[in-house]
Amino acid sequence: MTVDVNKTEPADTPPPAAPESIKAIPVRHYGRYVSAVIAIGLLVAIIYAFSQGKINWGAIPDYFFDDRIIHGVGQTLLLTVLSMAIGIAGGIMLAVMRLSKNPVTSSIAWFYIWFFRGTPVLVQLMVWFNLGLVFEYINLGPIYKDYWSSFMTPLLTALLGLGLNEAAYMAEICRAGLLAVDEGQTEASHALGMSHAKTLRRIVIPQAMRVIVPPTGNEVINMLKTTSLVSAVQFYELLREAQDIGQTSGASVEMLFLAATWYLILTTIFSIGQYYLERYYARGSSRALPPTPFQRIKANLALLRRTPKAVTR
Repeated sequence: MTVDVNKTEPADTPPPAAPESIKAIPVRHYGRYVSAVIAIGLLVAIIYAFSQGKINWGAIPDYFFDDRIIHGVGQTLLLTVLSMAIGIAGGIMLAVMRLSKNPVTSSIAWFYIWFFRGTPVLVQLMVWFNLGLVFEYINLGPIYKDYWSSFMTPLLTALLGLGLNEAAYMAEICRAGLLAVDEGQTEASHALGMSHAKTLRRIVIPQAMRVIVPPTGNEVINMLKTTSLVSAVQFYELLREAQDIGQTSGASVEMLFLAATWYLILTTIFSIGQYYLERYYARGSSRALPPTPFQRIKANLALLRRTPKAVTR
């Protein structure tokens, strides 16, 4: 007996129905709306309280571009750049000394970091300013000789107080960056005949920059704000100029708000520069670079314009 295995379906069998389209409805997060309303309400309340206070807000735009304020901004930027240059150079040297196998240099670096990180910046500034009680004059032989009070100007006091203190923090940042590089990189460089100094310069430091740059950017912004302390040693930077204008004009509080506004502007500019610098050094470690602020705004605008589409199963 034979069996026909070639079975065919009836000709009138309808084709399979297409899947029904469904609409994806996003989950509503009511807590976000409530927290947003509360935050906006608090912000409005704070703004209203300041607007009703006994503060002459009109004095701020009157002195915003005053020659003394602009001079103070320039001195603040100059002091920030020079102090950070001293701090970065000293930090790199101290980090290398700290990682040295020589116990003397390693101990000196450790003591320096311990001392300057353990004492307040304002105290260090005052000590530098009053060291004339210990050293009556400075004598460098035929090169220079003068009384300490004449030698230690407010600018030099500020540079030493801020720069040497910053070197202690930069030393730990640089040391962390150097230790983040795999030891195999150093061993391979030595196997190729490269000296220790050349290995640091060509192999280790370029790779360590990815770890060093972000906290260094934070230190620059912090240094910009820390320069306000040097008004205690008679250096005329932004805060000191604003305080002097406030005393003569009778708008002391208003000038403090003016100085705070300038600090916000400067820190914002430095923050933008830090972002692009971090993005530059992330090229070799990330497959896709983080989007720039303009790219994020463009992506958010495109997301808002996008209409919800049907989803099929």
